[in-house]
Amino acid sequence: MSSGYDDALPLRLARNAEAVEALLDNLLALDVAAGEIARPERLLAAMRHGALGGGKRLRPFLTVEAARLFSASEAQALRAGTAVELLHCYSLVHDDLPSMDDDDTRRGRPTVHKAFDEATAILAGDALLTLAFEVMADPATHASGQVRAALVLCLARASGLGGMVGGQMFDLAAEGRFEPAPRALSESEIRRLQAMKTGALLRASVEIGALLGGADAAALDALRRYGRAVGAAFQVADDILDVEATPEELGKATAKDADKGKATLVSALGLDAAKRERDRLRDEAIAALDGFGEEAGMLREAARFAAARRS
Repeated sequence: MSSGYDDALPLRLARNAEAVEALLDNLLALDVAAGEIARPERLLAAMRHGALGGGKRLRPFLTVEAARLFSASEAQALRAGTAVELLHCYSLVHDDLPSMDDDDTRRGRPTVHKAFDEATAILAGDALLTLAFEVMADPATHASGQVRAALVLCLARASGLGGMVGGQMFDLAAEGRFEPAPRALSESEIRRLQAMKTGALLRASVEIGALLGGADAAALDALRRYGRAVGAAFQVADDILDVEATPEELGKATAKDADKGKATLVSALGLDAAKRERDRLRDEAIAALDGFGEEAGMLREAARFAAARRS
């Protein structure tokens, strides 16, 4: 069966992931950075466990490819994308905690709280989060303080109260954490939750690349539309994989959503309708790039990948 995306994409993804991995390895070295006093070895080891050796690195890929549309510095785009990835890794470390999703495995190996302990995992997540903003605010990411401020603002809004963290709170509430029993969410409430918990950071990954490249208002709007649709398609695909994929394919436990009563579009629409919605969102993302010509080819393939992935 066809993967649904061009064969050139895996190679570009792999090259980008390798570059992100190298930069993460450098940022998480034992050497004390300027302005620091010391780096606790156990904390650093937990941060490295949570951040290194992981996944396709889709978020920094989106940042780099969006920045490429405006001929932005690839080295600077890689730094900005790696900042987004650090924030994403923090969110995974905290999501896996016993008080959150209580997961034992992530990417085929023990989660940070299992490999170390819960307190260390909390601190590792905190440190990854803080490092994300340190990298984004560093002049090495962009010479202009005004641009760096816009990047930091975009990342903060996508990841905080009105974005990822707020979406996680809605998710916990829907599970019945604060009431006697789970509450069934409407389709619109599920879409809002997912737009915040998963979609906001994926959209910001694209927007940050555009801001780094100095995109004008029209281009920025188009890329925001692309990012919103890709983020939504990615989450619906994730919901479908939780039903259809094996733990070996995903590198983590499956069938968790139904077991925990989580609100998903699969539960709201049914599996077949959720697949149609995933494909509709993929097409919406691709259509948003109509004004960019062939230069946006990899972003189009990334949308197809987000919908067709098996892990």
